[in-house]
Amino acid sequence: MARARPAAPSRSPHEVRIVGGLWKRTRLPVADKPGLRPTPDRVRETLFNWLGQDLSGWRCLDAFAGTGALGLEAASRGAVQVLLVEQDPQLVERLRQLKQRLSADAVQVRRGDAMAVLAELAGAGLDLVLLDPPFDGDLFDRALAAAVPTLAPGGLVYLEAPAAWSEAQAAQAGLELRRHLKAGAVHAHLFGRGAGPAA
Repeated sequence: MARARPAAPSRSPHEVRIVGGLWKRTRLPVADKPGLRPTPDRVRETLFNWLGQDLSGWRCLDAFAGTGALGLEAASRGAVQVLLVEQDPQLVERLRQLKQRLSADAVQVRRGDAMAVLAELAGAGLDLVLLDPPFDGDLFDRALAAAVPTLAPGGLVYLEAPAAWSEAQAAQAGLELRRHLKAGAVHAHLFGRGAGPAA
């Protein structure tokens, strides 16, 4: 009798797709790296339904870019400026190749530390900050708090995390929770500026 083979470890998909806009259905490669967990297509589709699909003229930051799926989705839907920040040199090179392949003039790719870039962009007046920190780290609260000073008055913050953020937690960062979705192990949140302590 053949012995049962052990289950293969769970891995990221090797590609994801841009869901809508100019580059709809474009496939984005996913490197097989520990901790790299691209936002699922379904979650991105929901996020951009929340945002209203058309991001023409928006200025955006994807602070933990990874595959670039979130930021490139924003650019595909008309964002006029999208900064992709990533620390891993191999992923940065992939993002630069994607930018060139898509002729994505609105996209800038920068190698660097997300928290340092958030601090540097205080007062930048961004319309959307996309935060998808590593799930095995502790950057969630700090990244949320650092995102608030970068926002335009009507600016929004998207956070992906392994747990739900409460309205009270959001208020501590000076934000108010607008939307929340749970999809598998992912909790997706959309925040606007609120009247909390950091606002």
